[in-house]
Amino acid sequence: MTESDGKPWRTLAGGGQWEEEVRHSRFIGRAARADSPDEAMAFLHEVSHPKATHNCWAFRIGPGCYRSSDDGEPGGTAGRPILAAIDHSGLDHVVVVVTRYFGGIKLGSGGLTRAYGGVAAEALRAAPQVEVRPLTEVAIIAPFELTGVLYQLTERLSAQRVGEDYLPDSLILTVRLEVSAVPRLEAELRAATHNRATLARR
Repeated sequence: MTESDGKPWRTLAGGGQWEEEVRHSRFIGRAARADSPDEAMAFLHEVSHPKATHNCWAFRIGPGCYRSSDDGEPGGTAGRPILAAIDHSGLDHVVVVVTRYFGGIKLGSGGLTRAYGGVAAEALRAAPQVEVRPLTEVAIIAPFELTGVLYQLTERLSAQRVGEDYLPDSLILTVRLEVSAVPRLEAELRAATHNRATLARR
């Protein structure tokens, strides 16, 4: 699900919002992409309403970076359900803020958990999604006479050439490509150059 293993993962391509009334309390969920805790906190400050009863939130940025807040609601009834909605969605690098305007009727722990988790899930569903394919850079070192072979090979694998350096008798070609395509590049490089080229990971 995350970028750490080089596999494609999903996040939000834009914001999502969902509003719901539960026993006269008004819940407004807002979801957005966040690539760092600072971005998540900036979104929280942007959408939180000072006159609301609670502005509860959670974010997930990779496997080990997550936080949540009940913002005054009973412990575990708001932030955790929001985080659970994020994790259940299969999305990463996202933040969700659920704002509540109290309507005079207490919902109880179960009611709060369902309301916050449900509104967070709907806000995420309302947002457009995008698949992220992690990229990496590698350096290919080969004799000058293999330059044309390298160009053809990298174009065929949709690898972007981002730099060239030179040794007395060799070219160092730096390319950017999907992490998942590196093994194929390595194998085809050996075959196309008869092991006369080497690949160095950045």
